Amino acid sequence: MILFLDFDGVLHPDHVYTSKRGLELRAPGNLLMHAPILESILDDHDPHGYIKIVLSTSWLRVLGFDRTKGYLSDSLVNRVIGATWHSWMAKDMDGYPNKNLDPFNWMTRYQQIEWYLKRNPTEKWLALDDLHSSSEGWRTQLLGHLIWMDPDKGLGCPEKQSELRMRLGG
Repeated sequence: MILFLDFDGVLHPDHVYTSKRGLELRAPGNLLMHAPILESILDDHDPHGYIKIVLSTSWLRVLGFDRTKGYLSDSLVNRVIGATWHSWMAKDMDGYPNKNLDPFNWMTRYQQIEWYLKRNPTEKWLALDDLHSSSEGWRTQLLGHLIWMDPDKGLGCPEKQSELRMRLGG
């Protein structure tokens, strides 16, 4: 199974901003404060690491894959197999950076995940995300793959923790 993981609104409140000091959370708590909850749920349900994580966070475009992944614990990092966004997506035909060519400038989160799934097909996947509205483009028949988070509570919400456990099969 693949778990598409957004950070903002899932692992901490969706109030993260880039500043001169780096990324900062402008809400009570700390960056990635709910990551231990995710780690615990995955370790309890899948101690052998068969559930893999694909990063689907806007942090990738700001920090890059390795720095984004580096914010996670070793246990979660060991599950990461990729990301929905890669730096080559924002380069021109000659390999020069060109953010205007970056398809993620106009894609919804679902479209980003759908694009990943077209390149890496699987039937078993879930997305942990706080971005869902009629404008987000989630197809109705695939909403069963989405665990929609309250952007202020994320995985700090006991109901969402229970939903994740249930959707993982236990």
